Amino acid sequence: MRILPSGDHALLVELDTLDQVLGYYTALTATPPADVIDIVPAARTVMVTTSGGLDALSRALRAVTPADGAHAVGDLIELPVVYDGEDVADVAEVLGCSVAEVVERHTATEWTVAFCGFSPGFGYLTSTATWDIPRRESPRTKVPTGAVALAGEFSGVYPRESPGGWQLIGRTDVKIFDQERDPAALFHPGRRVRFVDAGRG
Repeated sequence: MRILPSGDHALLVELDTLDQVLGYYTALTATPPADVIDIVPAARTVMVTTSGGLDALSRALRAVTPADGAHAVGDLIELPVVYDGEDVADVAEVLGCSVAEVVERHTATEWTVAFCGFSPGFGYLTSTATWDIPRRESPRTKVPTGAVALAGEFSGVYPRESPGGWQLIGRTDVKIFDQERDPAALFHPGRRVRFVDAGRG
């Protein structure tokens, strides 16, 4: 673990793996140090912003003991998905299984929002199952709102129409990001997600 300054009011904790990030973030949010304003996880880092001094924050961050089993700590939401994505057959071929088995595997596991980014409301979801799905060789210029996708070890749901190179396996009508809602983003780090098979369209 390395702790680096990030401006005058934040420190960046660098970790080796996403699992370490999840465990560290879980422990840190459960008992945040004094004067902490915000805690933002990413794939290999945790950014901590404070209104206090950086020396005191650094000491507190070094004393954090990461939590075990951090994939299952937040509240759980269920998302109905129609598994008719343009790439679901390609994903099945990569995995060496049938489309039905892709759906079963995607719905059987419980996912955790590891971190957010890319666009407002987009969450990078990870699970204890092993996924290694290559991105598309040629990204799409338009991925529809609500598209459920896979890339690498992650699953995600596109909160709005945007370019994207992930493999599309389905779609949901649930609004992942809604500016009229408080909070606007349905996904936040630590939230657990279970996908529910709503058919093939």
